[in-house]
Amino acid sequence: METELVQAKGKAGFRSLLRNRSYVIFLLCDAISRFGDSVDAIAYSWMVYELTGSKLLMGTLFAVNFIPAVIFGLPAGVLADRWNKKKVLFTVYMLRGLVVALTALLYAMGLLETWHLFLFTFLNSTLECFSRPVEMSIVPSLLEKESLLSGNSFLSSVTRTAELAGYAVVGVIISTVGLSGAILLDSLTFIISAILINLIVLNHVTKTESEPAPAPIGGGKLREYGQEISASFKFVRNHRLILTTVILAAFVNFCLTPLNVLQTVYVKDTLSTGATGMSVLSVSLVLGMILGGIWLGNKGSGFKKSTLLICGLLISGVCYSLLSLPPHLPEVIRLGSAGVLFFGMGLGVTCASTPLNTYIMEVTPMEMLGKVGALVGLLCTITMPVGSALSGVGAEWISVPVFFGIMGGLLVIAAVSMLWDKGFRDV
Repeated sequence: METELVQAKGKAGFRSLLRNRSYVIFLLCDAISRFGDSVDAIAYSWMVYELTGSKLLMGTLFAVNFIPAVIFGLPAGVLADRWNKKKVLFTVYMLRGLVVALTALLYAMGLLETWHLFLFTFLNSTLECFSRPVEMSIVPSLLEKESLLSGNSFLSSVTRTAELAGYAVVGVIISTVGLSGAILLDSLTFIISAILINLIVLNHVTKTESEPAPAPIGGGKLREYGQEISASFKFVRNHRLILTTVILAAFVNFCLTPLNVLQTVYVKDTLSTGATGMSVLSVSLVLGMILGGIWLGNKGSGFKKSTLLICGLLISGVCYSLLSLPPHLPEVIRLGSAGVLFFGMGLGVTCASTPLNTYIMEVTPMEMLGKVGALVGLLCTITMPVGSALSGVGAEWISVPVFFGIMGGLLVIAAVSMLWDKGFRDV
């Protein structure tokens, strides 16, 4: 079998990764699709609000995104380990490109209706359920274990840069080609990524992946798939450190959700600024993530993953808590100080999340990565709707800055508590 494994001795840096042609192509695919997603994120939400004029409907559509993950997430993880990874990504990218293109076409023709939005949102989220576990499991198929931290860090930095570029130019794109044109651009990025994905060469193919295509699903197959899902639960439950980190990640997502839900309120009512303030904070957050990924890729292998994760949580928690201070500062420096804190949060989140994903990739058998990744993703995000509901209720009783301070304090407590877990500190 042709191989492009990174044969790095000692620390694996970015230069060695760039010699891996298949990894670079996958990096390019992910960056292109993320650029399109960032353009679409603003254009689509703008289109929905323009079409419906309902904030409640926008919130309901956001909630629909969670339904496919609950219904299909675990079965998709099982199938991700059985199906050819390149074929899955090619099919998913092409189908998502067609769905998004249809959305743009109907909107341009004035034929897009509310029920279309719910249908297309559900279809896109369902397709994403199948691509996420494959995207997670494909990186270990391209790199050796000692290169995973650098590879994941570099991937994070490049994709975040692509997102940043998308956010920076989306206004120009919309003003030039309109909302339908901006959404159509997102569909083209999916189609380009689908074409490029066929050019990669996988170095590790699991036994189930190399077997003939599975027969149509019947009672026996359903029992077999159920057993595999049960095996992923058992693997996570019995692997104490994975279970610990998953619980920690779920708690972190719970604490960070209010930041996403209430950021607009914080910018408008607390910092007394407008859309420009939203852009400044978003760019600051993404820049922190990018620089965090670059630093991890070059220096992260010199530290224990537990050290990186705990330090990342501490940085995020402290910066999150300090968001309660800018409202009390002179108006001229409020936005700038908040931007610095958002930058710190982006840096901390990357330092915490990248080692976590790398550790799961390292200890999970290749043939289980898809379903374990899907299970981990489900468990990590299941707390986010609860965090969203708490945000709405909590903001009615206490001010947003104080609420942020409380949630940031909880992150700091979680990080400090991990210092007492000797097994975790040895990772």
